[in-house]
Amino acid sequence: MKKVRTRFAPSPTGYMHIGNLRTALFTYLIAKQNDGDFILRIEDTDQERYVDGAVDVIYKTLRDVGLNWDEGPDVGGPVGPYVQSERMGMFKKYAVELVEKGEAYYCFCDKERLDEVKAIQEASGIMPMYDRHCRNLSKEEVQAKLDAGVPYVIRQKVPLEGEVTFHDALYGDITVDCSTLDDQILIKTDGMPTYNFANVVDDHLMGISHVVRGNEYLASAPKYNLLYKAFGWEVPEYIHVEHIMKDKQHKLSKRDGDASYEDLMQKGYLKEAVINYIALLGWAPKGENEIFSLEELIKEFDIQGLSKSPAIFDPMKLKAINGKYIKALTPEKFAEYAIPYIKQTVKREDVDLEEISALLQARTELFTDIPESVDFVDELPDYDIELYTHKKMKTNPENSLDSLKAVLPVLEAIDENDWTIDNIHEKLFELIAQKEVKNGIILWPLRVAVSGKAFTPGGGIEICHIIGKQDSIERIKKGIEKLS
Repeated sequence: MKKVRTRFAPSPTGYMHIGNLRTALFTYLIAKQNDGDFILRIEDTDQERYVDGAVDVIYKTLRDVGLNWDEGPDVGGPVGPYVQSERMGMFKKYAVELVEKGEAYYCFCDKERLDEVKAIQEASGIMPMYDRHCRNLSKEEVQAKLDAGVPYVIRQKVPLEGEVTFHDALYGDITVDCSTLDDQILIKTDGMPTYNFANVVDDHLMGISHVVRGNEYLASAPKYNLLYKAFGWEVPEYIHVEHIMKDKQHKLSKRDGDASYEDLMQKGYLKEAVINYIALLGWAPKGENEIFSLEELIKEFDIQGLSKSPAIFDPMKLKAINGKYIKALTPEKFAEYAIPYIKQTVKREDVDLEEISALLQARTELFTDIPESVDFVDELPDYDIELYTHKKMKTNPENSLDSLKAVLPVLEAIDENDWTIDNIHEKLFELIAQKEVKNGIILWPLRVAVSGKAFTPGGGIEICHIIGKQDSIERIKKGIEKLS
């Protein structure tokens, strides 16, 4: 059995799009579950779209999520170079070989003529396609033009009749009428190969067995197969995957900050959660479990689980998965992530950041939510007294005022040196028992008074301990003043 060799071949045109990262992930998983090789190839022949630093973004992103390549530009390998611009000398000879086999031809049509043909076809309602003007030039005519230095391209000679069939692992056999296919350019006037031609040659020379790519390339697959057939090369297995969409009508948008891996990292997601979620975009595991480490994905991934429908990017599901990963962190690891976010709004030095972190872990789904959730620690925000109204707790501004008046002397009586969670808890629950009320009657007003918020990490007791006795007393007094 032929060894499985897959490749991820991005163009260095900027950030790492979520769709590109998913292609890399699927490509990696296919290789690793078959004990195969995962190859990184940089396709940088489109110099107009080349972005400085983009190759480093590709390296960093793949390494960050654990998609380490077996062969590539920086690690080498037996079929390099792995940067397409460094392979330029080899492509033209393969195109000339096709010319000699009668599977390609020289085309000397200039841009003016091609534009004129296209305009006539469009005016006639015909799908624009090269009219094959140079397809049947004699050898003598061709040689004369070459000798005269007339600029040319080399075009693929697609059969004029019949059908071409190619197989896709997801879509099955697809048959296309050859008359609908254009004689695509293989070598441009500057001697550079087109993307489609270089792709075929490189995949063959690198021994690629499986090709994962977007289904926008389904239309190009028949011409790829004709090239493989013309050379007498083995065709790789194709897996054309559907797009990732923001919703049923719109693609992901960089403007909305949801199109790239870098965007998601800046929003406070864990890389493990991101790679887990991306795997679920267009792929369904066999069981009900959707939480997988990369190692587990290697075992679980199955091409048959891929969908033919566009995948909808669901930020809420990603956030929920991220929350599960956050809860699974050790307290120490969570603190390592969380404390820099805590410090964005908590500047005072007399509070224990690790104590705040410990309260946050069970309630955090996204790290970037942390600064706002703890911004009350430094300074009590202004708040509406309606916060004291809680139907479930059966509190309202009137009984909350009574509760705070009862709480104040209890907390004032606790010695500064005994200001511990246990002591605060003990004294407040003695008060609750004494007044014969439900916990919420006392504890909800306390939470609001010391935080100015309805939702906080920890309850009123924990907050009192974090901000200290003096601050707690002052805030309760402000609450009483507000409610009076």
